[in-house]
Amino acid sequence: MTPKSGKTPDTGKKLNTGKTATAAKAPKAGKSPRAALAPGTQPTAVEFLARLQVRQSDVEQAKYQRYFKTGQGDYAEGDFFLGVRMGEVFTLGKEFAAMPPKEIEELLEQDIHEARAGAVKIMALQMQKKKTTEDRRRELYELYLRRHDRINNWDLVDLGAGRVVGGWLMDKPRDPLYHLARSEDMWERRTAIVATSAFIREGQLDDTFAIADILLHDTEDLINKAVGGWVRDAGRSSRERLLAFLDEHAATMPRTALRYAIEHLGKEQRAYYLRLRDSVSPI
Repeated sequence: MTPKSGKTPDTGKKLNTGKTATAAKAPKAGKSPRAALAPGTQPTAVEFLARLQVRQSDVEQAKYQRYFKTGQGDYAEGDFFLGVRMGEVFTLGKEFAAMPPKEIEELLEQDIHEARAGAVKIMALQMQKKKTTEDRRRELYELYLRRHDRINNWDLVDLGAGRVVGGWLMDKPRDPLYHLARSEDMWERRTAIVATSAFIREGQLDDTFAIADILLHDTEDLINKAVGGWVRDAGRSSRERLLAFLDEHAATMPRTALRYAIEHLGKEQRAYYLRLRDSVSPI
């Protein structure tokens, strides 16, 4: 479980490696980041955490806490951000891209958000590599779903759902996505629609529109944004299908979803669909 907002996680907790994670402290003045992994070195969760901690910034930490709405009652209440730029997290992810699933799961277990982001980034990178075996790809897909309790913010979902979940299901039945779309968990529902980005890249749009139908009247704003955003992206491949979807649903879909969906339409078309929405409810 993540700590309540403003509290520091128990960074002395034991990892499965038998080692103890270093406390999450800002680096001393003049301290340089740890050197890159030596060739042939096994990438571990402990080393990844150590590399994160020397990049900590109080300024970045404050920015994250505001941006990700970590206050009481917010969607990210209690999520702890160490304060490391995501660009640096992703760079570390590339360096640690060979990390085995057991170590990836150790990162997912961490209260530190950037550690979990690194874990999901590593999973996505491995899924992209042509040399990744089918067994490893299956293991990563199953890890993502099994530990979805730790993939519990919109950026984490968006980092991995397309590559890990959608990538695995590309040539397989897509029933799992429809199960996720009906989940009580908001982040699982977001995964359902975000995962279809893998299909959109291949011009396969049916699942995006079908899952958008299921999620169309979701009460969560972050789901409305995802529905509108992914329908919009599907519309890049087929403007005809996007317009058909809007003709059917614009009058009743949440305003947030509608605004995202029409973002790339012309001014007159945007005004037309907004008028349809306002004719039913001005709210």
